[in-house]
Amino acid sequence: MKINANELRAGNVMEFRGKLWAVLKASHITPGKGGAFMQVELRQLENGTKLNERFRSSEAVERVRIDEDDYSFLFGDDETLTFMDEATYEQIQVPRELLGEKAAFLQDGMKVTLSLYEGTPISAVIPNSVILTVVEADPVVKGQTASSSYKPGKLENGLRVMLPPFIEAGTKIVVNTEDCSYMERAKG
Repeated sequence: MKINANELRAGNVMEFRGKLWAVLKASHITPGKGGAFMQVELRQLENGTKLNERFRSSEAVERVRIDEDDYSFLFGDDETLTFMDEATYEQIQVPRELLGEKAAFLQDGMKVTLSLYEGTPISAVIPNSVILTVVEADPVVKGQTASSSYKPGKLENGLRVMLPPFIEAGTKIVVNTEDCSYMERAKG
């Protein structure tokens, strides 16, 4: 659907130069001289290329409709990940590179929000934190203070994380999926 450029907001998806772009930032600028314009920062959905573009405020741009639905993670291999729509029980195959490094955090039955454009997955959002078990934790070095020192550890999914000295192998912890950092010891 066509909209005026001054209606663009962060999070919108638009078609520009034959490709799909996500709007990261949009600011309306009124210079002292000349007409007002929209300064828009875009990221191409296909390959992640960023672009800064100016549109006249009254210029028409093509905004595309994106469907977002919750899916459950079923299983994956080296190339694809399989999710199930909880309402219809239909399965959908997603390329593993769509999630990138975050694919390591997927667990059986995990709720994932997939964004689809005309039935094709273009992005995926996983929960901000997951509970994982520490399988390896280096011993504490004598003389280290608990407030400033972290030790390396390995999680059940193979990722490495820096842990506080009191966390041992076998402990369940909450991990931030954004930066793979320790948040807290899991309750229960």
